[in-house]
Amino acid sequence: MIVVVPKEIKPDEYRVALIPVGAEELRRRNHRVLVQRGAGEGSGIDDRLYAEHGAEIVESAEAIYQQADLVVKVKEPLPQEHPLLRRGQIIFGYFHFASSRELTEAMLRAGIVAIAYETIRTADGRLPLLIPMSEIAGKMSIQEGAKYLEKPMMGRGILLGGVPGVDPANVLVVGGGTVGTYAAKTAAGLGARVTVADVNLDRLRYLDDIMPANVTTIYCDAHTLREKIKDADLVIGAVLLRGAKAPVLVTEDMVRTMKPGAVIVDVSVDQGGCIETTEPTTHQSPIRIKHGVVHYGVTNMPGAVGRTSTYALTNSTLPYLLEIADKGYERGAADNPAIREGLNLVLGQVTNRAVAETFGLPYQKA
Repeated sequence: MIVVVPKEIKPDEYRVALIPVGAEELRRRNHRVLVQRGAGEGSGIDDRLYAEHGAEIVESAEAIYQQADLVVKVKEPLPQEHPLLRRGQIIFGYFHFASSRELTEAMLRAGIVAIAYETIRTADGRLPLLIPMSEIAGKMSIQEGAKYLEKPMMGRGILLGGVPGVDPANVLVVGGGTVGTYAAKTAAGLGARVTVADVNLDRLRYLDDIMPANVTTIYCDAHTLREKIKDADLVIGAVLLRGAKAPVLVTEDMVRTMKPGAVIVDVSVDQGGCIETTEPTTHQSPIRIKHGVVHYGVTNMPGAVGRTSTYALTNSTLPYLLEIADKGYERGAADNPAIREGLNLVLGQVTNRAVAETFGLPYQKA
């Protein structure tokens, strides 16, 4: 199989979907590996290293896609890449279809086989290709939130952890999954007062057991959120529904009650966002001010720490990539239920129920 790695073109996306050892493993299994020139630069990986590990360096995206049987990439194909796709190509990467009808319809028209990192799920319910980026995004949400609480960044002028004699910031984390857990741990480590809200009581009990004393847990209902958000200096949106659009839990009316200069970081934004006033932004222009509140809505947060993110991601993706390359998507999905869960679109059919229901499209079981 010809496996190709295009250079990511999403603004400020510095990750790459394959590291040199991955190219070596694919070559060892008699696959041909093509890497677009400069694909690894944002992660500090030189073209020479790919070549030394058996990859062929190709100059253009057009040449890459033209030869590809299997395209492995980090982010979804952007509009300028859509004409390069051809029917039957396998695209393995993050898609987050539920956040974009336009992307979903474009990929259906292209007739590709879309295997989404974010919906691959193991028998025990884990999302192994989402977890490493969720860990990074959770930590980064506090890093970015702390920065934008500074007065020159339009925030309230608050140090997250306070100092002796001065109160620390109040941090509200909406969602107690991987993102929320890492956000809470990071904020707590800096000395903030942290509240984690979730609807899963078992998860709240677990978090209550493992978190330090400056983290409390609450059941997430509209009344509780309305009360808690008034006192929050920093709100982290950390809600995930696998393959589906994130539910809006924090409404615009709630945001209006927040303190001027408070900060919202909505990590759920790449799935539509769980905070009504959030809109997608970029690393170059990361914030919007609404109702006096700083909103940070960057859709590819881990892309800013490309080297860390690339290695964390490819550690998880490589075993699945090797299986798909060795077997093809049909046998790979038949042999491995986790890969079958990753099949979102197949040759013009929606094979992920959550995506189909989001847009009212026909669902075809994979």
